[in-house]
Amino acid sequence: MLRCMSIVMYDLAGADPELRFSPYCWRTRFALAHKGLPVETIPWRFTETDALGFSGQGRVPVIKDGDQVVFDSWSIAEYLEDSYSGPALFGGAPGRAHARFVNAWADSVLVGGIARFIVRDLLDVIDPRDRAYFRSSREQRFGQTLEAVQAGREERLTAFRESLLPVRLVLRKQQWLGGAAPSYADFIVAGTLMWPRCGSRFALLAADDPVEVWFLRVLELYGGLGLTAKRA
Repeated sequence: MLRCMSIVMYDLAGADPELRFSPYCWRTRFALAHKGLPVETIPWRFTETDALGFSGQGRVPVIKDGDQVVFDSWSIAEYLEDSYSGPALFGGAPGRAHARFVNAWADSVLVGGIARFIVRDLLDVIDPRDRAYFRSSREQRFGQTLEAVQAGREERLTAFRESLLPVRLVLRKQQWLGGAAPSYADFIVAGTLMWPRCGSRFALLAADDPVEVWFLRVLELYGGLGLTAKRA
């Protein structure tokens, strides 16, 4: 196992450098905290691709651990699990396979679903230098303006909440998605939900939703890492 001095993490930030809202970076931040690893986060913006040249690509999260450079939240989680002792992120091969499924579900269903509720809100919190890039790239992706993508979100909220039924059903049987204790599966979903929590003021979850109750438990972990995070 490696001895960690301080891992450096490049983390997506808004115009306010303390506002960190990337769903993928939050997965990594929860994973690092779970492992008890010290980390120095460096604010990064969408158009600062040159700052990540050392990683061979242009997206965050990226971590530097001594001479090791790892990017992509899933790859980082595997690296941390394989390199460091302490509380497990996966809990063996079956837990890793379980988390891989949750990761695929979150990336393919949850991220896309949330984006349609907050993408225009994000434009107001990102660095002004990023706004032209963000608008053009996202409008190309969605095939319509950001305003049109987000329009009518109140009427679409019930359907979104229903899409979380698989998470809700699991949480009716156990306290964490990982079972008796938090695992990386919890951090995948909670990290994704940090995206709207930090980047928008639109409430996606009802206060009495078991998913919201569980999410608040995750926010309180690690000294309230998620609970005290800067919000828009």
